[in-house]
Amino acid sequence: MAIDIREINKGSSRNVSGGTKWIKWAVAGAAALIVAFNSFTIVPAGHTGVVLTMGEVSKTSYDAGFHLKAPFVQKVEPVSNKIQVYETPASAVSKDLQTVSSNIAVNYRLVAASTPKMYEEVGTDYKTVLIAPVVQECMKSATAKYTAEQLITERQAVGDEVKAALDLKLNDYGIFIEKFNIVNFDFSEEFNSAIEAKQVAEQNLLKTETEQKQVRVIAQTDADKKVIAAKAEAEAILAEAQAQADANKLLEESLTDKVIAYNQIQRWNGVMPKVTSGNSNGLLINVPLEDTPASTQPSGSTEGN
Repeated sequence: MAIDIREINKGSSRNVSGGTKWIKWAVAGAAALIVAFNSFTIVPAGHTGVVLTMGEVSKTSYDAGFHLKAPFVQKVEPVSNKIQVYETPASAVSKDLQTVSSNIAVNYRLVAASTPKMYEEVGTDYKTVLIAPVVQECMKSATAKYTAEQLITERQAVGDEVKAALDLKLNDYGIFIEKFNIVNFDFSEEFNSAIEAKQVAEQNLLKTETEQKQVRVIAQTDADKKVIAAKAEAEAILAEAQAQADANKLLEESLTDKVIAYNQIQRWNGVMPKVTSGNSNGLLINVPLEDTPASTQPSGSTEGN
């Protein structure tokens, strides 16, 4: 049986043509999928999508969610607007020239409206480029205004001052400071020893003052008790004296009446009183007449008369 070579070649051509067609459809489908996947973007929550068109930052940006974009031409870079924490050690010198080491924490966030400008001018490493040096500068500037002791006792005031300085320097870049915390201060060993000695001295002084105050209170209480006792004794003596004076007065009045009566009795000449006085206390007062002997008779009398 003879084999027709032309038929075989024709069948092979049809198979090759069909396979090529399927390859073309597969390539076209893959290309369509690639284009489709590059035609949209999803910006995560708490982020702003910075749109780059051929590498150039667009003035418009995308909020969180699903967005369409030009495939292969535009690229969307998500930049976080969430609150972030920057912690770092800081070294400075106080007003009284004490070396101060501290640990600080800055809570900050990037304002959404300023995100494209930040990305264009600084990039995504704005923590290193902007925040870190500004924090160190503001911390040194504020620390130099306070003595080492004031840094301890007025920590809140120092923190508020540093935060205000950070706002002034970083807000223009779209970085908002939520909170600034000074975690701790650390001083030299000599200064810590001096602070401890001062605290001990102050405690001893306070103890001494308290004891002296207690002694003064006790002394004052004793003095008050003595004053009260002396006053009570004086009042008792005064009352006793007043009672004695009243008794003497009554006795004197009584004795006066008796003395008057006694004198009247002593002076009575035996003649019955002729006048009764209302002030004689019941005694008859004799009004003396001229003394004439009772037996004296008038001269010239005669028995016959």
